[in-house]
Amino acid sequence: MKHIQSRDNPFFKELVKLCGSARQRGKANQTLLDGAHLLAAYLDAGKLPQHILLNAAALRDAEITALLERAAGVPVTQLDDKLFAELSELKTPTGILALIGLPQPTGTMADSRFALLLEDIQDPGNLGSMLRSAAAAGCDAVFLSTGCADAWSPKVLRAAMGGHFALGIYERQDLPGVARAFPGTLLAASLQAKRSLYDCDLRGNIAFLVGNEGAGLSAGLLDMATQTVAIPMPGKIESLNAAAATAICLFEAVRQRM
Repeated sequence: MKHIQSRDNPFFKELVKLCGSARQRGKANQTLLDGAHLLAAYLDAGKLPQHILLNAAALRDAEITALLERAAGVPVTQLDDKLFAELSELKTPTGILALIGLPQPTGTMADSRFALLLEDIQDPGNLGSMLRSAAAAGCDAVFLSTGCADAWSPKVLRAAMGGHFALGIYERQDLPGVARAFPGTLLAASLQAKRSLYDCDLRGNIAFLVGNEGAGLSAGLLDMATQTVAIPMPGKIESLNAAAATAICLFEAVRQRM
């Protein structure tokens, strides 16, 4: 096992760039998974990381030892605790990081049967929650506009809790073009819609369109929806968080499909 003690180490410098820059992640086609849970989800998906990074405490952790056994053959490097802390955004680092290549989805919108189209979702926590809900609901693909947060940033990865590895994630998409290619019903939640979500048939090929947290869907994309739907809200609140509304829509579809 290698041991890095200096910030001047070239490999460490590249890891720091990956943590802080979406552009660097895209250029290198890599990202870092922070924590045992994310690495376990990645291994469960049948994938192996390119490199594993540990701090000193990790060597005494039974869960991490088991993960290292599952990832036998993957290079492992121990970092001094201060260096490890620079790569982890967690106040209390879990002790393990994994360098992975960004998965490259291969399908198209025409192949999708249950999809999510996200327009300009800018909060990493919201985006991660949406990806987690989509994975849990059984979506096959999520398409992100160019204005969305970086899907492979540390904050989005943590919020999605492994959902990335159960989905085809397509970034920097022309959403109107994607919508036109979808072979099914396009549904958009709207406060102005006359029809309740619960009165819609969601059992066929469907895709939900979800807009920016503040502005909502653009007029052009809203016009492309086959059906606009409203989520009934009998309480004294005007609207829902975008991630919460997305989860409600997805799991109403799950309920009907079951």
